[in-house]
Amino acid sequence: MIDPIHSLSLRTIAGRLEDGTLTARAVTEATFERHDAALDAYVTWTPDFARRQAAAADAAFTAGTRLGGLQGIPLSLKDLYGVAGLPTYAGSPRQLPPDWSTEGPVVTLLRRQLAVIVGKTHTVEFAFGGLGTSGHHPVPRNPRDPATHRAPGGSSSGAGVSVVEGTALVAFGTDTGGSVRIPASLTGTVGLKTTLGRWSTDGIVPLSPSFDTPGILTRSVADAAHAFECIDGATVPRSDHGTELRIGIAEPFFWSDTSPGVAERVCEVLPLLEADGAVLVDQPLPGAAEVFELYRLGGIVSAELYTFLRSTLPDWLDTLDPRVKRRMDDGKALEAWEFLNRTARYNHLARNAAALLAPFDAVISPTVPLTPPRVSDLKQDDTYARLNLLMLRNTCVVSFLGLCAVTLPVGLDAAGMPAGLQLIGAPRTETKLLAIARRIETLLARRDIWRPPHTLD
Repeated sequence: MIDPIHSLSLRTIAGRLEDGTLTARAVTEATFERHDAALDAYVTWTPDFARRQAAAADAAFTAGTRLGGLQGIPLSLKDLYGVAGLPTYAGSPRQLPPDWSTEGPVVTLLRRQLAVIVGKTHTVEFAFGGLGTSGHHPVPRNPRDPATHRAPGGSSSGAGVSVVEGTALVAFGTDTGGSVRIPASLTGTVGLKTTLGRWSTDGIVPLSPSFDTPGILTRSVADAAHAFECIDGATVPRSDHGTELRIGIAEPFFWSDTSPGVAERVCEVLPLLEADGAVLVDQPLPGAAEVFELYRLGGIVSAELYTFLRSTLPDWLDTLDPRVKRRMDDGKALEAWEFLNRTARYNHLARNAAALLAPFDAVISPTVPLTPPRVSDLKQDDTYARLNLLMLRNTCVVSFLGLCAVTLPVGLDAAGMPAGLQLIGAPRTETKLLAIARRIETLLARRDIWRPPHTLD
């Protein structure tokens, strides 16, 4: 039972649950069989809680009640999402007050569809870090290298691990500067960063209200498209070829300082798209370097995190992971005039980027420049700071320019670890990006370059 379930797409599983040839209990138990505690994906692992939800989903199916395409589907939630009856730590060493277990609109939608929450995954403390490390909790192991403890990517550090492990068919994370796309890229999964405001962040512990967005990680683009449709209500179009696609190639800023094999794997996709009928054009994103420099100096995100903690969780300031505190302190003294000035500058650059991208279906870049570093190599603070900033480079500028993005795996780098391709789009073009990503996924599978673990729809 286990392997057949994991060899099926999310859409196929949902269809079999609906027609009664599968049960939510069977699917859930199959994911439990994949649980490897040594990977440390979860801060809160809740099999009994999940079984009760699976039973409710099965009872609804038996009664002929269909509540949505995620009914009976096992999923994980980053430990920033409030879930009634479960604790929220947000990566900190102690449980947050009960108010932070209040369910927001995203979780409420999942509950109404009778999805099955199997647990809450680890996060960097208050989501402020791109490598996935923690000063308070075990660092999840990247499952793509069983022999070496490599970084899982952050800040949704357990999310990608839960998907590769097989305990979650959809993992919910958050993305402020790359916190969905980075772990997706490092673990060889698919990650969707939604446009700011498209999905509500109510009921989610904030890092930076100016940039926080909920997002998802899945085994494949096909799974991401199905999950997106179930959550959002929009339809992801299907395409049998890339004719009439106009795709930009991001400027050298995005391609520099990459680990061996990362840029090469992304570049190898370009001729596949051209042969499929797409038109490729060099297309810079003006403002990317400027936005990254402002982020490097510390600013809006740091100031907003400090404001939140000081006003809402002041007792948590004294127990912050020193690396999180150091980054927060870089921006907490930002003067009000400079905060407003940077906000206005970001907004101006975002408007320019949206206008520039309007004629394009997507812009392509590597998702992250780096192969997943060994956790042992991150012990020195200066090494951690340098690699963390580089890890965030390609993703954070997309966030700060107000854009949406999808990352998908496109092969293995020189270290044998997954390399991710980032598709960047104008605001609210998620369905278009997912359609293009699904086409790339098909092209890669046909050439045995990268295949999802399940059959393609």
